[in-house]
Amino acid sequence: MSSQQPRVLILMGSDSDWAEMSGARDALAEFGIAADVRVSSAHRTPERTHKLVTEAPGRGIEVIICGAGAAAHLA
Repeated sequence: MSSQQPRVLILMGSDSDWAEMSGARDALAEFGIAADVRVSSAHRTPERTHKLVTEAPGRGIEVIICGAGAAAHLA
């Protein structure tokens, strides 16, 4: 992982989504782009997810990549 400030937030609904979402982190790393990877469910923890997304620009996040497994409509 890069020591630079993350520019991308990778957000997934549960840790079981990591098998699919890790490819996004790996691709970003190949380009030297730092990412913050979080598990937060829009369904189970909507307040936490809302906070992560709304505070992202203030933390330097420019892009959000979301995944939610079989419930992809939640992303």
